[in-house]
Amino acid sequence: MIQGQNLSYDPIHGYIPFVAPHADWANEKTERELIDHPWVQRLRQIHQLQTAWWVFPAAEHTRFQHVLGVMHLASRMVGVLYPSLQKAAPDVPSRGYVESLARLAGLLHDVGHGPFGHFFDEHCLRDYGETHETLGCKIIQTELAPWITGIRRNPNSELVPGETLDPAQICYLITRPAKQDDPAIPLWLKLLRSLFCGIYTVDNMDFVLRDATMSGYSTEAFDVERLIRYSFFSKEGLAIHVRGIDALVRFMTVRAELFRSIYFHRTVRAIDMQLIDLFRASRPYLLPGNPAEQLDKYLGLTEWSLLVDVARWKDHKDISVRQLGKQWQDLLQRRIRWKTVCQRTLLFGPNDAEASSIFAQRDLVETALRQKLPAELREIPMRVDVARALFRPDTLGPAGGQNYLYDPAYAKPRPLTVEHLFRHLPLSQRICRVYAESLDHSAAITAALDQLIGSSRTDDLTNM
Repeated sequence: MIQGQNLSYDPIHGYIPFVAPHADWANEKTERELIDHPWVQRLRQIHQLQTAWWVFPAAEHTRFQHVLGVMHLASRMVGVLYPSLQKAAPDVPSRGYVESLARLAGLLHDVGHGPFGHFFDEHCLRDYGETHETLGCKIIQTELAPWITGIRRNPNSELVPGETLDPAQICYLITRPAKQDDPAIPLWLKLLRSLFCGIYTVDNMDFVLRDATMSGYSTEAFDVERLIRYSFFSKEGLAIHVRGIDALVRFMTVRAELFRSIYFHRTVRAIDMQLIDLFRASRPYLLPGNPAEQLDKYLGLTEWSLLVDVARWKDHKDISVRQLGKQWQDLLQRRIRWKTVCQRTLLFGPNDAEASSIFAQRDLVETALRQKLPAELREIPMRVDVARALFRPDTLGPAGGQNYLYDPAYAKPRPLTVEHLFRHLPLSQRICRVYAESLDHSAAITAALDQLIGSSRTDDLTNM
């Protein structure tokens, strides 16, 4: 049907269809009205790559483009998986209900994000016991609920009479699983959540494809078609046929490499460190208090608004704000304070005591490193950054039990564990970098770091 549908062209997925207002549906809300809502349009002003767009010039894509892609992938997954979901959970609602629910969960899963995405979670929302997920659920169940409950169709299917979309179920899908799930949650909804909280989700499948393409890393990062084709629902959870394992391993490998090469790039992390200090001092002037208690003001807080505001602070009448404004000018003009002195990557296998290692705590590494420096250098301005990148998913954590492997030889799904995925790869890596304001003492700092780490645990022994 051409009437009642709009198309958005996307460089990753091609044409993305969504339902638009039509005279025959005058009493309904439509997907386009929700897409055009200020809370969703706000995502146009928040970059997908937190601060990496300052390093990778082409990676200017936003959360808005990402959520449209996730909505589209959710629709594709339901189109393939609904028959198996119906077989595994006979009480499942209509395909129209399930598909619309999954599409809206994809569209709204990032609606709670603040400026710089996960950075804002860590350096603001955490102080109030919130995350972008909990904040997003507040927005979904209050600000967006009238639009959600009024939607009755998507481009491929529609709800049956008597069905009404439940905003609380969208929140369930997009929220990280708890250790003890509510027994009242129906099986079909628990199974459906694996599309949002499992090993390969519609969220991370889109951002791996999108970030890899837009950053220039790869235009064909992994085979999404094969992943979808060999997936199905069993009573236990989302299963992948053994024929799809290679595609899944490729996906997880590329995701890990993006963390190493893009998200944890040395200059990206240097910008993050500079931003941490600036943001901490600037918070009282940007949005004092808990964003969850002032959603009207939070709606207007985006990267665009923040960067425009701080750019004006250099001329502020308040001397404290004016001083902050001068520091923001350094960042805005890309005068980066911290320079990479050296880098070492530590590899951890399943039997390594990573959590008890000194490298699990950045402050301990810096303290120990300073003690190994010559006395005259121990007080120089210096920062240590330890970034942790996972090669393997945590199949034993709260999100565990979401994914299964189907091998015809066994004729039933088995839990998909790390052994099936990455026998030949390390569990994780910690990228340890030392930054200073100059490179004058690089040799001494590098020698001290090598003494602290020991060359046997690293896979790169060259300075950056």
